[in-house]
Amino acid sequence: MMTEPHVTGVAGRAAGRSAKTKLSEIVVVCAKCAKRQGLRGRDLCALLKKAGKKAARDGAPGRRGKLCIVEAGCLGPCPKRAVAVATGASLAAGRVILLDPAAGPAEALAAVLDPVLPRRVVPEFGPNTALAAVRPDESPPLR
Repeated sequence: MMTEPHVTGVAGRAAGRSAKTKLSEIVVVCAKCAKRQGLRGRDLCALLKKAGKKAARDGAPGRRGKLCIVEAGCLGPCPKRAVAVATGASLAAGRVILLDPAAGPAEALAAVLDPVLPRRVVPEFGPNTALAAVRPDESPPLR
């Protein structure tokens, strides 16, 4: 296995290293939410893992690697009729996905791996950006 040193520690030894993996995504499932819905966390993990394997076998685009599904404690929001699930992409966006426990395996996998996250409007303040004129009958843009 090939590893690359990141930071040099004491006596020239690497303090941290990285290694290759075949995992394509890590999915964190809230065990507390699953228990509230009458599911065992392991059952939901098995459902997502089976759906991921089937999608990879069927040749769905972007589904080549393995899924690592981890059962964890509370992720923050405690929905009444959903299970909180997080992926690396959703956490990078500061979001947790609320999964319907009645969804089928394919719908659950699509909701977890391809979530519809709200887009943030980022204004451009570059030197070449012209300010748009606002008509008098229109309100200014929201921030």
